[in-house]
Amino acid sequence: MKQKRVLILGGDGYLGWPTAMQFSAEGWAVAVVDNFAKRQWENLCGVAPLLPIRTLRERIDAWKDHSGKKIESHFGDICQVEFLEEVFRSFRPDAVVHYGEQPSAPYSMRSREDAVYTQVNNVVGNLNLLFIIKKYNPRCHLVKLGTMGEYGTPNIDIEEGWLEIRHRGRKDRMLFPKKPGSFYHLSKVHDSANIEFACRIWGLAATDLNQGVVYGIHTKETRLDPSLATSFHYDHVFGTVLNRFVVQACLGVPLSVYGNGSQTRGYLNINDTLQCVRIAVLKPARPGEFRVFNQFTEQFSVQQIAEKVRLAALQMGLETKIQTMPNPRVEQLNHYYRARHTKLKELGLKPQLLTGAVIEEMLAVALENKHLANLQIIHPSITWK
Repeated sequence: MKQKRVLILGGDGYLGWPTAMQFSAEGWAVAVVDNFAKRQWENLCGVAPLLPIRTLRERIDAWKDHSGKKIESHFGDICQVEFLEEVFRSFRPDAVVHYGEQPSAPYSMRSREDAVYTQVNNVVGNLNLLFIIKKYNPRCHLVKLGTMGEYGTPNIDIEEGWLEIRHRGRKDRMLFPKKPGSFYHLSKVHDSANIEFACRIWGLAATDLNQGVVYGIHTKETRLDPSLATSFHYDHVFGTVLNRFVVQACLGVPLSVYGNGSQTRGYLNINDTLQCVRIAVLKPARPGEFRVFNQFTEQFSVQQIAEKVRLAALQMGLETKIQTMPNPRVEQLNHYYRARHTKLKELGLKPQLLTGAVIEEMLAVALENKHLANLQIIHPSITWK
């Protein structure tokens, strides 16, 4: 049987690296692409992951030592179409997992230059990929990481990508209306529209994964050795709220809740992200189908997340307070939020829910490495106004 081949864009990243190891462990031929821009953005913003992360080359070598399996790597920018063409021609993927974009809402709101860069980088790279798939293998399945932030917080239930509407006696099926909250989230909206167009006009097959807030440090493969670790960001630019609260609890400072803490979003464990991507690749969309999955397992308010961390910290003997602060973002408070997320479960997703034990494990890792934490990079310095 021919060995299946998966190309992972953004393979040096928080999700890209564990995804590469997962498919490699399961016998796929794996190639990763990265231009290491994320590491450059971190340096520019003066932030860093809590745990030191080896270079991609060092991690690939460590993975080969542990597994005996090779991961192929390509250094370059997918906005350079000639580079991406050469990778596609030489590797000939059956599926592409696209993580290779600027991933931070705060970064996109730093300045005009950063907003422009985010949109050009994300939209152009994705467009290049669509044209190359069309040219070299229209049957190659695209699995694209989107975000639940595309939807915003509408005052109606959020469907999975599509909405059946009636208007003046007629009905149609249309993409769900989008109300993104940053220039980063807007770039993802543009991506989704371009992918849907390519599927409808060219007959490409694509799955758009509208992902919620991801948390967690370890996957099955990263546990094998510290040299295989993936990044854990807790800072105000690239960190997510649960990660920030975990590190604040370990440092003995109040958990910083923006605004009144009523902002509600979908959340999922990093291991569930890997499950979802695997499901999407193994059970691909049909030619001409633009398939949208809302990729999260639970929804919480920021205040609820803070309370969960406080209680887990208390179990470990850490007295933790919760403190509200002015919200640096412009976002709706006390909003309605109910999003459908059934399709991945129907295809076999078995969620790993946010329990006290999960948070305690994250706290244990943060406690062990709290001497590496920098309190100065937690407080937000980027505002939406």
